[in-house]
Amino acid sequence: MSGKTHEIRPNQSVELLKELHILTRDGKMNQDSRRKLKQVYHLFQFIEPLLKELKAAQGDMTLVDHGAGKSYLGFILYDLFFKEQHDGSHIYGIETREELVVKSQELATRLGFGGMSFLNLSVADSIVSDRLPPSIDIVTALHACDTATDDAIRFALQKQAKYIVVVPCCQAEVAGVLRRNKGKSLGQALAEMWRHPLHTREFGSQITNVLRCLQLEAHGYQVSVTELVGWEHSMKNELIIAQYKDLPRRRPAERLHEVMDTLGIAEMRERFFAPA
Repeated sequence: MSGKTHEIRPNQSVELLKELHILTRDGKMNQDSRRKLKQVYHLFQFIEPLLKELKAAQGDMTLVDHGAGKSYLGFILYDLFFKEQHDGSHIYGIETREELVVKSQELATRLGFGGMSFLNLSVADSIVSDRLPPSIDIVTALHACDTATDDAIRFALQKQAKYIVVVPCCQAEVAGVLRRNKGKSLGQALAEMWRHPLHTREFGSQITNVLRCLQLEAHGYQVSVTELVGWEHSMKNELIIAQYKDLPRRRPAERLHEVMDTLGIAEMRERFFAPA
């Protein structure tokens, strides 16, 4: 990575950067677009080593981006890495809004990004769809809202992904269960951590990501959690990276169940499922 993280790289598609509003129509950059580009490069520097490792180990690779939206992440990854490979590597963008899928497909065609496909599928449907390979190398989810991050993790586990990269967003489900069960748990001092509504929301968000990490560890993954620097404008700047290493599963699975029992959210076992 160059120290000049806000400068456009020589092989980047200027047309793509205009489409993503990183460049203005006349190809110029303003302060906002420099910030966007810095964010993109910062996230890319975490993902690029994973792509290089896969390339060295096996050649062709597959990546699925869940909750793709306008496929910002997928296009940037393709532009900065995949288009130079000239092999069978492929990026799939999964999105439930059909109009965004159509627009992304049109843009990929216009740019000549032949190794990109966009599928109008729910996560549940994508797990069983024959339009995707039976196994996937990398699964990403960038700000996939609410339970979509957990759905993406479920997809990754089903597809035996070697790497999982998620930036979680607006986790409301755990907070809802904490709120609903508040009356039962207020007898214990620990419940003070989520007694006030604001704390319920913040603690719910925090514990959701703790449970996600334990769930991944309970499936044999090595997990690291870091902060996306430069994303200060967003409340959700936590980056979870998991690599499958076939690690021992029993202890993290026990911890996962213990945490849920302690917090009175055992009813969520199905969402954060782990080996018994």
